[in-house]
Amino acid sequence: MLKQQIAASLEAAFSQYGFAEPSVAQLKAACNVSLRTLYKHYPSKEAMIVGALEYRHQRYLAFLLNQSPSRGAESVLHIFNKLEQWVSEYAPHGCLSMNAMAAFPDNPLISKAVRNHKKEVQLFLGLQSQREDLATVLFLLHEGVSSAWPVLGKQVITSAQKALLQLLEEDK
Repeated sequence: MLKQQIAASLEAAFSQYGFAEPSVAQLKAACNVSLRTLYKHYPSKEAMIVGALEYRHQRYLAFLLNQSPSRGAESVLHIFNKLEQWVSEYAPHGCLSMNAMAAFPDNPLISKAVRNHKKEVQLFLGLQSQREDLATVLFLLHEGVSSAWPVLGKQVITSAQKALLQLLEEDK
């Protein structure tokens, strides 16, 4: 339980301050634990980043599923509505995973955590839509929204939803 609380605090700290700025001492303070406790659960800054990303991944999928229609087109539309809420409330500077990858492009553990997250989101979209054949296209729309949100805001959601409706209508 304490490890999850620390991961939640790390996620919040990295989301607010980015990956380069906070020192381990600042992360310890953000987690409200001793340095020994922090290192017991996350023995390096790299492990702290991976822990934060994994925690965020689980939180994100649960967030998307909250109050979701079971599956199909309505579920996908719901996911994109939830995505709008997520990017406006929790990710106004873009995807935390992609920001981690940009900050540490050569780090294999961080790259693996990001790749796993992205692959699971892609599979999730295929499963929720009941259109596994469209999983990659849905994923591209999802990623486009996440990437373009800081620049285009609401416009990117509206455009993605129109494209989504056209895509689902065409394939009936």
